[in-house]
Amino acid sequence: MKTICMYFQVHQPFRFRKYRFFEIGNEHYYYDDYANESFMRKVATKSYLPANKILLELIKEYGSRFKVAFSISGTALDQFELYAPEVLESFQKLAATNSVEFLSETYSHTLASLINKEEFLQQIAEHDEKIEKLFGKKPTVFRNTELIYNNEIGDWLADLGFKGVITEGARHILGWKSPNYVYASATNPRLKLLLKNSRLSDDIAFRFSNQGWDQYPLTADKFVGWIKAMDPKEDTLNLFMNYDTFGNIQPKESGIFEFLKAFPKEVFKTNQLSFSTPSEVIERFQPVAPLSIQYPISWADEERDVSAWLGNELQQEAFNKLFALRNKVLQCNDPQLKLDWKYLQCSDHFYYMSTKFFIHGSLYSYFNPYNSPYEAFINYMNILSDFEIRINQCAESSDQMIISAQEEKPEDKPKTKRVKSKSTVETKDTSNEKTKQSRTRTSSRASKTKEETSKKKSTAKKITVKSKK
Repeated sequence: MKTICMYFQVHQPFRFRKYRFFEIGNEHYYYDDYANESFMRKVATKSYLPANKILLELIKEYGSRFKVAFSISGTALDQFELYAPEVLESFQKLAATNSVEFLSETYSHTLASLINKEEFLQQIAEHDEKIEKLFGKKPTVFRNTELIYNNEIGDWLADLGFKGVITEGARHILGWKSPNYVYASATNPRLKLLLKNSRLSDDIAFRFSNQGWDQYPLTADKFVGWIKAMDPKEDTLNLFMNYDTFGNIQPKESGIFEFLKAFPKEVFKTNQLSFSTPSEVIERFQPVAPLSIQYPISWADEERDVSAWLGNELQQEAFNKLFALRNKVLQCNDPQLKLDWKYLQCSDHFYYMSTKFFIHGSLYSYFNPYNSPYEAFINYMNILSDFEIRINQCAESSDQMIISAQEEKPEDKPKTKRVKSKSTVETKDTSNEKTKQSRTRTSSRASKTKEETSKKKSTAKKITVKSKK
């Protein structure tokens, strides 16, 4: 029986305010609080809350037969806590059903996997700790920022103990192969790969409300009919998309929520299809072949590579300058600096700098706060210049504290007690006796000198009196 694996990405960046050149070195707060809160409240109301309510109702109706998976970035979780705690509570209710799996990812939706392994692993650890704290579940399947993956990243994740990774079913990687099977990493076969079915996923995520699309309107029964027509030998259909597809990218008026409600009902009518979480798919099916991915792929634009974030000189300059500061960041213990460091890494900031004429993600232009890639670059570099000043000051302060501590540190004394010889003791006693005698003679001489001085003063006084007479 073929199974359907539905995975939703939940992410929001901390958007920066307009930061001017003359603020560098003087003003250290970078965030547009109004924009961040406004956008979070908007997407929570239009998408996250109604979609979560529907999923919870579907789980109550179909029990463990209906399952989905989420990955939620650390920056999104931080904003839930700040601006929309009711959204976090709604995700916790879903977690309590045991029909929802939470995947691992990087905390700040970073591109660190492309430049710094240590930072990448650190961000995973911080994210997993937060997921376990909030939802009581430790992730076993990984989803990298923008589904970025290659062999090297797979090796790192296998060493961390992950069972599997979800990534893009890129045509230039698969060739004639189908994305509707489980694959294994060519360099580390114990790591399984789940590949996004781009065509069917994007039919929902991007084409659903497009009235110029030859398949418009898309209904649940039509969509399930396409699934039934697939090769029956295939194991899994992986539908991966952003969660704000429901109600935000595809507005409520498009009928997207009605589609979500009706989809499981149409699936269960067939008696040929089921729902599974990513970890269940990995456990249930064996890989059909190894898959070697030498260069990074992603789920963005037509090329399915990383050029949407690092495709021009502006993006590369900002990216390299940011990660060149990492060693100095590690020397600092300032919590605000550490937080700014994480939020500066968010992939969205580099995406805003893209100069590509056509990118698949152009449908996301609604959340881009800049009028041009150059404006995004200048604003980011102004903030990064101020951040660098603060990091240098912090690093210098840390170095000075280390130097001062070393100067004040007393010399280490030998821990082993020395056994004094008899001659040493006698010599010391003799020396002490001589010292006492010397002090006595000195005291005696001082006393005599004092008496003689007193007599001289008395005699001088008498002479003075006689002369007056």
